[in-house]
Amino acid sequence: MEIVKAKTAGFCFGVDRAVKLTDSLADAGHKVATLGPLIHNPQCVARLEQKGVVTAHSMEELPSGYEVVIRSHGVDEKTYDALAAKGLTVHDATCPFVAKIQRIAKEAGENGALLLIAGDKSHPEVQGIVGHTRGEVFVFSDLMELEAFSGPENVKKSVYVVAQTTFQITKWLESVKFIKKLYTNPKVFDTICNATWARQQETEELAHKCDLMVVIGGRDSSNTQKLVKVAGNHCKTIAVETAAELSAEDFADVRCAGVTAGASTPSSIIEEVLNKMSETVQNEELSFAEMIEQSMKPVFNGKVVTGVVTGVSPSEVTVDIGTKQTGFVASSEWSDDPSVKLEEAVKKGDELELVVVKVNDQEGTVALSKKRFEARAGAEELEKAAEEGTVLEANITEAVKGGLVGFVKGIKVFIPASQASLRRGEDLSQLVKTKANIRIIECNGRRVIGSIRAVLAEKVAAAKDAFWSEAEVGKHYEGVVKNLTDYGAFVDVGGVDGLVHISELSWDRIKHPSEVLKVGDTIEVYIKSLDTENQKVSLGYKKSEDNPWERLKNEFPVGSVFRASVVSTTKFGAFVRILPGIDGLVHISEISNDRVEKVTDVLNVGDEVEVKLIEADFDKHRVGLSMKALLNGADEETAE
Repeated sequence: MEIVKAKTAGFCFGVDRAVKLTDSLADAGHKVATLGPLIHNPQCVARLEQKGVVTAHSMEELPSGYEVVIRSHGVDEKTYDALAAKGLTVHDATCPFVAKIQRIAKEAGENGALLLIAGDKSHPEVQGIVGHTRGEVFVFSDLMELEAFSGPENVKKSVYVVAQTTFQITKWLESVKFIKKLYTNPKVFDTICNATWARQQETEELAHKCDLMVVIGGRDSSNTQKLVKVAGNHCKTIAVETAAELSAEDFADVRCAGVTAGASTPSSIIEEVLNKMSETVQNEELSFAEMIEQSMKPVFNGKVVTGVVTGVSPSEVTVDIGTKQTGFVASSEWSDDPSVKLEEAVKKGDELELVVVKVNDQEGTVALSKKRFEARAGAEELEKAAEEGTVLEANITEAVKGGLVGFVKGIKVFIPASQASLRRGEDLSQLVKTKANIRIIECNGRRVIGSIRAVLAEKVAAAKDAFWSEAEVGKHYEGVVKNLTDYGAFVDVGGVDGLVHISELSWDRIKHPSEVLKVGDTIEVYIKSLDTENQKVSLGYKKSEDNPWERLKNEFPVGSVFRASVVSTTKFGAFVRILPGIDGLVHISEISNDRVEKVTDVLNVGDEVEVKLIEADFDKHRVGLSMKALLNGADEETAE
């Protein structure tokens, strides 16, 4: 038979903290009394009583002259007031998770909100939480009780939702789902202890793989009973307080047995159970001694460890690093990049390399850092990149005074404005939340400076070389308009800016290039001329097929009659617009059969007239028109 022990079995850091505090006071000779059983484990309580620790079940039972330890479950506000009134020395071992829920309960009361508590109303932790609010409270143990609740008297009242730290996860999730459908914008606080969450998840996974689960813990322990229920849903489960309750018959036909324990179960009892199971099945490979040796791997600040993710929340990642302590990576130690979201960046089961930041043996936790591990490796890589001129990819996170901030290999890099672009004055905010290739131009300890400009300049230089090696008159390019001036447009044709003169932008007369183009337009151009010595390029944009003189030749042969508008007048005649870019002249002598002294006596700008094309000089770009010819034709027809 294979025996598999859950990695999270045994004391959570809150219980461990309370037990160690009480032990230290007793060992130092203090007279100590606990307000209620310190933990829900009779064997541990009995051991403490042998040291002289008294268990008082009420304020009245507290012996005179004793210092009081408030257990990890916490107490209500009235109890704190009563202890203060008696002038007793108090050692508060309330679990930090429980204390957090108490603060939320107080806030709910101060804001006049309904407080919904998922938990056992008879449990001391829940009773203590209820005692920290003066507002409306409803405690429910499952979805059925929640559905039966009639709701607050005031339907518009805001709602706060918390859970007992040891509440069953599946029940919590289905309850929250129901609450969010029933109430508008409830404030839901995920207060189930991380250790409890991890313990229940691991128990469920282990139960899926095993034929039998042994759950060790006090029968009055809420979190232990939750583990019994979770395991019992998937395989045969035995709940024991000590190894004496086990027998060889329990393991008949069992190929794989899983072992877990509640948060109030001392390691000594877990050891006894595992040893008895090992002796029973003569399986020395997974003896408790070896497990203890594995779980006691020394950890210290600065050590690099490998861990497996056991849970992820918006604020932290819990990690198993193979020791007795619970490892966690706070969001602030995951990355300096504010855009990173833990739930998207990592998932349960991922293996991580981390740096130990702080070991808290009293609370049984190890603070870990991913960004510091990456910074170690990243610092070496950035130093090497600075020496070798390697191009790196930076995640640009913000625009600040004087430049940009980005991250490369987990290390913050400052990019001065002068190094952020090839052109001064560009809007750097457009680069935020993008990735950019940079070179490290300075790497001195924490001071790391990068340059986007250096990479761009190199690309431009390479593009220029490629352009000049292949450029020839008549070659066509797709270019981007970079700048407009009074005399033309500068177009990037691949690392080189060529000029399209204003006369080359349109066959029609224009006053400014902006009448045809705007910066950023992609247009097709061709090389008109090259000055390789000065590296200047003249570009053409007008297409020959759009040449209005070609259209005139094809569409308006001599003798054509058409109507058109007068666009200008002079002393010697009027100009009429035939096509965009071509105006024909109606000479003053061709306006009428009668003598015309002044053109404007007959024609004005905007008049639409019927004219006949009588001559066209395509070399000199001149067109002669006549109104009189049409009048003569009409007279001849009338005479006939």
